[in-house]
Amino acid sequence: MGINEGVESLVAFAVALGLAVLVQEVLHQDPFTGHLFVFRGRNASLIKIVFWDSTGLCLFTKRLEHGVFVWPANIESGRTLSLTSEQLSHLLEGIEWRAPEQRWRPAAAG
Repeated sequence: MGINEGVESLVAFAVALGLAVLVQEVLHQDPFTGHLFVFRGRNASLIKIVFWDSTGLCLFTKRLEHGVFVWPANIESGRTLSLTSEQLSHLLEGIEWRAPEQRWRPAAAG
């Protein structure tokens, strides 16, 4: 493992740990249940999911090239919302999860 890879691993671990602390302290939930906790960035094109897989804390990050992740407007700060696996899948694809319709698809790779 190179120096840059080691630094990236430490940064990812720090982000995952920080999100787990938010889950525990702000949402008053247990981050080690195996549930997926989803966070969206300020500009809405970045999403992070933190979860415990029984062997370690995992961090999934996705940035949309076009569009934004549609977020429920009626969720207050510090509150949670449960999604079905289908709704989560739509959310991760950048599709309006309450009324699914694919919006953008690249014309070609590269």
